[in-house]
Amino acid sequence: MSNHNHSRDEAAARSALITTHSYDVTLDVREAADPAVEGYPSTSTITFTAAPGSATFLDFISGGVQSVVLNGRSLDVNAVVDRDRILLEDLAERNEVTVTGMALYSRSGEGMHRFFDPADGQCYLYTQYEPADSRRVFANFEQPDLKASFTFHVIAPSSWEVASNGAASAGTPLEDDGVTLWDFAATKPMSTYITTVLAGPYFKATDRWEATLDDGTRLEVPLALYCRASMRDSFDTDELFKLTKSGLEFFNRLFDYPYPWGKYDQAFVPEYNLGAMENPGLVTFTEKYVYTSRATDAQYQARANTLMHEMAHMWFGDLVTMTWWDDLWLKESFADFMGTLGVDRATDWDSAWINFASKRKAWAYVQDQLPTTHPIVADIPDLEAAKQNFDGITYAKGASVLKQLVAYVGFDAFVDGSRAYFRKHEYGNTSLQDLLEALSTASGRDLTVWARQWLQTSGISTIAAEIVEDDGVLGAVTLQQDAVDPLTGDQALRPHRMRLGLYEADEAGTLVRTESFEIDVSGPRTLVPELAGKRRPALLLVNDDDLSYAKVRLDAVSEQTVRRALNRIQDPMARALCWTALWDSARDGVTPAASYIAAVEQFAPGENGIGVLLNVLGNATLAVDRYVPAVSRSHIREQFLGVAARQLMVAAPGSDQQLAWARTLAEVSRGGTSQLTLVRALLEGSTVVEGLSVDAELRWSLWQALAAHGEATEQQLDAELAKDNTASGHAGRALALAARPIAGVKASAWEAVVHGTDLSNEILGATISGFTLAPRELLEPYIEPYFENLERVWQERSIEIAGRIVRGLYPGAQDLAPGTRPAGHPVLTRTDHWLHEHKQAPRALRRIITEQRSHLLRALTAQATGHVHTA
Repeated sequence: MSNHNHSRDEAAARSALITTHSYDVTLDVREAADPAVEGYPSTSTITFTAAPGSATFLDFISGGVQSVVLNGRSLDVNAVVDRDRILLEDLAERNEVTVTGMALYSRSGEGMHRFFDPADGQCYLYTQYEPADSRRVFANFEQPDLKASFTFHVIAPSSWEVASNGAASAGTPLEDDGVTLWDFAATKPMSTYITTVLAGPYFKATDRWEATLDDGTRLEVPLALYCRASMRDSFDTDELFKLTKSGLEFFNRLFDYPYPWGKYDQAFVPEYNLGAMENPGLVTFTEKYVYTSRATDAQYQARANTLMHEMAHMWFGDLVTMTWWDDLWLKESFADFMGTLGVDRATDWDSAWINFASKRKAWAYVQDQLPTTHPIVADIPDLEAAKQNFDGITYAKGASVLKQLVAYVGFDAFVDGSRAYFRKHEYGNTSLQDLLEALSTASGRDLTVWARQWLQTSGISTIAAEIVEDDGVLGAVTLQQDAVDPLTGDQALRPHRMRLGLYEADEAGTLVRTESFEIDVSGPRTLVPELAGKRRPALLLVNDDDLSYAKVRLDAVSEQTVRRALNRIQDPMARALCWTALWDSARDGVTPAASYIAAVEQFAPGENGIGVLLNVLGNATLAVDRYVPAVSRSHIREQFLGVAARQLMVAAPGSDQQLAWARTLAEVSRGGTSQLTLVRALLEGSTVVEGLSVDAELRWSLWQALAAHGEATEQQLDAELAKDNTASGHAGRALALAARPIAGVKASAWEAVVHGTDLSNEILGATISGFTLAPRELLEPYIEPYFENLERVWQERSIEIAGRIVRGLYPGAQDLAPGTRPAGHPVLTRTDHWLHEHKQAPRALRRIITEQRSHLLRALTAQATGHVHTA
């Protein structure tokens, strides 16, 4: 049994006992290009102080420990190595320990991930550690508050590019022909989880950013970009360097604290589990941000947002780091807010906050309505719980609440408080109280109550306007706030600084804002006297401009206006908020999902905000698959497909809108049949749509639609792969192969995912996605085996891989029979039985199962609403 899931209490005890000073780490990856070599030598020398005579432990998840030398004494490896820990006893005041062992290459994206490029066979390495996987690469004290200076040495083939957090020397050739030792400069104090190493035949581009600070100091930051050699032609380095320089200029001035980490490298790497990771001096991104196929403007903006998010971490997270994962929000919420702010203030895009409202906050709203929701300042008892909390609450809700805080205290006070926070706690660790102190001092407001209401409670407020009117004239207008903390069952009413927007049609029929009022909402009912005596507007928009974090219910007149004329709302933010209100109503089972799909069919063709369009098309696709009752699903799906096909043909040639409709056509055709002839014609080229590039990404999506209906053979998919023998091509083929509606295919995919260990993280994810594309009768035989294998999978696989399997294979695509209750559905009943019988199962595993149950219950509840309206 592994003992790598250590607890918050263990971490606190260890940090009270020791102080870390420096690491000197050597990694020998010279043989990485040989697939038969499973690991690499790792040597870690750590200096630290401790209470004399005390004992502690190091973390090292390895393929074996060869030696442990503590203060010059060789320890008995058999005696001190306890599974994933190395026990250190009889410590001196000042200590030096050296651990030599065999670290293992990873295919899960955790630790040192090894990837062989199918395009040219070359080997690529990179590391990914958050929250606690640096111990898979070198022995260390794995917790965020034991910061130290790190010096890395890497032995690798001389032809490779090798990088780390610190600047590299020129490299020293070793006696072995073609092998070089790279020595990297010592870093400033940082946490173990943000150290990193990159090695392989990467393509590298370089540049430099320079600035004169307010005190006259000249700041020079070397820049570098990396990607796999086979992707070089698609690597838009000029644009990425431009964004990087804009971000550095913006954040250096905003924070009034010079970028502290020397160089600024950014690497785009394969099979990455995250969007990006903020390793100081060497940020890593998923290479999906290197667009080898046509990408929309929204995708480029999302990439810019991620770039700015990671850059903000150089201050929020890296310079000042949370003490333990309870305060993960101290870095992720701030970076999420700052990423959007950076795109808004430092680039040419003007829709950053609109896309945030439409997509990012929607993620938070979904997460916050799950039974496993948690406060922004969360209770994280151990590392498995930390892994689970990289979620919509920690990122998007936290960022939304920070936006509310800015409205509450003012932007200048918010920035002044942040600057003071950096100066006071540089290279240190903090908790909630440290930040509140800085912001309270800067704003002159005691934020204790605000923090308790917003950061230390769970759930989402729902706000609706109750309107009394007489002959078209407003009387009493009251905002009703409904908010219950799902964890306690208590009311969790929060203060909201928000705007009310009044919209009327102008002479051209366009709905324009005629007035707006900024108000403070508190308690269950807030009277709005400013509106009394005014003409009843066509649309009264609560939370106009999206200042606060709350679900909004449209009043009856406003909802009628939106459903009749959503496309005529002039302001893009107001339009996005109305789309969100309609979607929330459908998700909550207040209105039928079919009504939302009808609104998308009517108004999406006129939506010129590509980020919003992609979001509403994705929502409609989900609604068709999960929220519409089975009895009407086929009709609604085919109707929606017809709209997608028509819009593909009439959209402006080469436009992002055209591409969005093409992608929707392919995705929805996985379940529908009416447009399969068009799908095949697009693939074969017998139908050519002016301006549409049927490139590799779109082709694989079209093939997957055919495969899901048994209209793609393995030979055809192999032929397609021969044209696109890339990493993304292999993932596309894996999904299509597993999608074929053949019992033997599903059995093979199940075996490979649940019992096999040969699939990398990326191919495993694609296989799961393909497996779930099937008629219900093909998947029903796997419901019971799913529950029977849960604990075995969780115990035997890494948390990343286990999480993908448990989440992805949950039998959540279920239908509600007319006249039955959602809660009585057999899959929900089976889930409840498992949860009852496995109360001692790991908390993180139970959380995933509980969340998937909640998603299914919501879908069945929406279907029940559809049944009622159909009847």
